[in-house]
Amino acid sequence: MGLCKCPKRKVTNQFCYEHRVNVCEYCMVTNHPKCIVQSYLQWLQDSDYNPSCELCKKDLSSDNCVRLTCYHVYHWPCLNHYARQLPSTTAPAGYKCPQCKAGLFPPPNLVSPVGDVLREKLSSVNWARVGLGLPLLSDEVETKSNVSSAAKSYVHTYNKPVEPVVVYAPPVQNPRRVYQTLDMEEVTSTHPHSHGPVSDHDDNKYKRRSLFEWFPRWWKSTYPSRARSLHPTRQHLYRRYITLAIVILIGLITLIIIFNQLGHFGTDGDPNFDPLANPNIHVKNIAHE
Repeated sequence: MGLCKCPKRKVTNQFCYEHRVNVCEYCMVTNHPKCIVQSYLQWLQDSDYNPSCELCKKDLSSDNCVRLTCYHVYHWPCLNHYARQLPSTTAPAGYKCPQCKAGLFPPPNLVSPVGDVLREKLSSVNWARVGLGLPLLSDEVETKSNVSSAAKSYVHTYNKPVEPVVVYAPPVQNPRRVYQTLDMEEVTSTHPHSHGPVSDHDDNKYKRRSLFEWFPRWWKSTYPSRARSLHPTRQHLYRRYITLAIVILIGLITLIIIFNQLGHFGTDGDPNFDPLANPNIHVKNIAHE
């Protein structure tokens, strides 16, 4: 599991092999339409990938692409040609992904950006409209639809306006990077009283914690959860008091040891504390007698 870097901050387990970042389905459609995306666990097992269409063996960036619900990407002309080679009597369940053999048509109850884009693309050809439950198009309308979708994809790919989604603020004193997002809808719903910049904690997630940072985290862990803190039980109160007493006892023992060592350092070498230098103390050598 990981957190996507887009303003929506979605938790996802999908990973872009090319850019090596966690991506949600919104990012797959907008920012990674031709990237190889699979689960993060698969990337940990094998990080090698081939950025080419499995049907024509050409680079994915060379033509218009479409992503299936299994997240495999193909050139749209190659996938269209592949499906047209099947018999006209093929049932909708017979159209499968060439790689994983998953269903090519998105389920009707699927709500996802990838599924919506795939439905829009498939609705432009007659062989797919049958599987989507849509009426057939005439040959002329189907041809115009394919041409317009290709032109739309070209304009979207090469003339996409740059949107100021994320503003990078260089740090002055704090070395941690801070990102201030312009779309604060979901952040406001999660933290209604927070209006400051959103910090990116991924860079310091595995940083070694100091004792002053570790102790407050440990102290908070001794408290009950928020659901139970509204009605704390006697056991939770006893646990809190016992923990506080142990901390105070450890602090007192530490202070006694420190002051004891400091006392020894102050009297070392002082003749007033040497019993042999005291005239009132007589030392007799019993061995010579």
